[in-house]
Amino acid sequence: MASIPSFLDAAVEISLAAGNLLRYHYERRIGFELKAEFDLVTEADKASERLVVGKLREYFPSHSIQAEEGGGLELGSDYRWYVDPLDGTTNFAHGYPAWSVTMALEKAGELIVGVVYDPTRNELFACEKGAGAFLNGKRIQVSRVAKLANSLSCTGFPNHNRKTSPNVLFFYQLAMETHGVRRGGSAAIDLAYTACGRLDAFWEFGLSPWDLAAGTLLVTEAGGVCTEMRGNAHTMQSADVMADNGLLHQELLARFDEVFRGELRQPIPTIG
Repeated sequence: MASIPSFLDAAVEISLAAGNLLRYHYERRIGFELKAEFDLVTEADKASERLVVGKLREYFPSHSIQAEEGGGLELGSDYRWYVDPLDGTTNFAHGYPAWSVTMALEKAGELIVGVVYDPTRNELFACEKGAGAFLNGKRIQVSRVAKLANSLSCTGFPNHNRKTSPNVLFFYQLAMETHGVRRGGSAAIDLAYTACGRLDAFWEFGLSPWDLAAGTLLVTEAGGVCTEMRGNAHTMQSADVMADNGLLHQELLARFDEVFRGELRQPIPTIG
C-alpha cells in the first residue's frame, strides 16, 4: 500500500497534476460559460476541481474541503482544505497567461500549508507554517522597499457586483503616488509575487477564502504582513485583504484610511 504523503507534499503533487491538466485545456482554447454576469467558468475549472478534490479525498478522507466550483465536502474536521482549481479563469478563457492552481490547508482555524502553481511559467510557490516560503525550492523573501512612493503594488476588481466596488478610488490614489499599480487577474499569483518581492503590496475587496488562503500564508512566511485594509486581523471571512512587505504597512494603512474617509489626495479628473 502506498504511503500517504505529508500535507505539503500532497499539495505540491496535486497542484502540479492539476496544472498539467489545465495546460492541456489552455492550449486548446476551450470555451466558457457564465456563472453570473461577467463571472466565467470553463470545463477546465471543473475538471481541475474533480482532480484536486478526488486526490484529497483519497489521501485525507476525514478532511473537509472548500472548493470554488462546489465540489467540496464538509465533514466537521479540524482540517480544512481551500481549493481554487483555476484562479484567473477570465485570463485563462481569453488566452492571457496569468492563472494558477492554488490550495491551502487550515488546522483548527490556522493556515499551515499553502501552494500556488503557475503552469505557464512553471513556477511553484510553496510554504509551510514556521518553515518559510519557497519558489521552485529556493527560499523567497518580501521586498525591502520602505517608502510607498517607491513601491509597485497590485490589486484586483470583482467580476460580480463590480458597479458597487469602491476599489477604483484606492487604485487611482496609489497609482498617482507610486511607481504603479498592476491588475494581474489572479489574486493567488499577486500574493505570491508579493511574497517573493516582485510586488511590494497587494490589496483587494471581496475575495473568497480559496482565492487567498495560500497566498496570505506565503506572504507571512516570506516575512511580510497581512491584515484587513483598516488594520484589523485578517481571517478567511474578512471582506478585504492587504498584504505587503511590512515596511510599507503603516503608510498603506494611513493612505487607505484617508480614502475610506473620502479624503482623496489626488482628485479624480474629469473629461473636458
